[in-house]
Amino acid sequence: MNRWVLPLIGLVGAVLGAVAVLAFDRASPSALGGADKARVERVVRDYVLAHPELIPEAMQRLQDRESAKAVKAVRGDVVEPFGGAWTGNPRGDVTLVEYFDYNCGYCRAALPLLKQLVQRDPKLRIVYRELPILAESSRAAARASLLAASQNKFSAFHDALYAGGPVSDATIAAAAARAGVDLRQAPAFKAKADAEIARNMKTAAQLGLSGTPSWVVGDRVLAGALPIEDIEAAIKAARQ
Repeated sequence: MNRWVLPLIGLVGAVLGAVAVLAFDRASPSALGGADKARVERVVRDYVLAHPELIPEAMQRLQDRESAKAVKAVRGDVVEPFGGAWTGNPRGDVTLVEYFDYNCGYCRAALPLLKQLVQRDPKLRIVYRELPILAESSRAAARASLLAASQNKFSAFHDALYAGGPVSDATIAAAAARAGVDLRQAPAFKAKADAEIARNMKTAAQLGLSGTPSWVVGDRVLAGALPIEDIEAAIKAARQ
């Protein structure tokens, strides 16, 4: 579960109660003059039971608020790409960040969706962040991908590796050759790649990310395979 869910459940009651008490007080100031706490609690309880749809809405708002705080604290580590690990408009007014793993089937399935987003939105920038959590081969692929990004060949490598089938040393080498990545630099680059992966892991933990793909757009954190309409709605909200 998202690390915010349990605290949010506890906060929902407090928030709804505070809102209801405030509304009740404004509507009838004198009614609270006698500190009729039981009456107020009964009004709040009855209102929530009559309108249960408020609970998920309140939880979402609280989660978005906590997400915004977390994103603000690490924004530079999220939205600034490593080398050439980005696509779209370099001066875009909104940045969509994908945390991905090359062994993630949902990440692979999102590839055409991201290309479509760039085509449909000329003001969008997409930043790709390595989060190799599914297998040891994920880390090997991430290192090669970061090397490609350092040589400004990220997109070609990214597409080639996803098109190459299951991740292995052979498919990584084939994708690198197809993209023109100089793997002879890999031994000297390994420490830098591992430092970037460690930074992404730390940032992901701070954001409460628990899997791939995960997304950051504006102040919102989203998770999982999402339809293009949901991502576009988040981009629109960030732009507004």
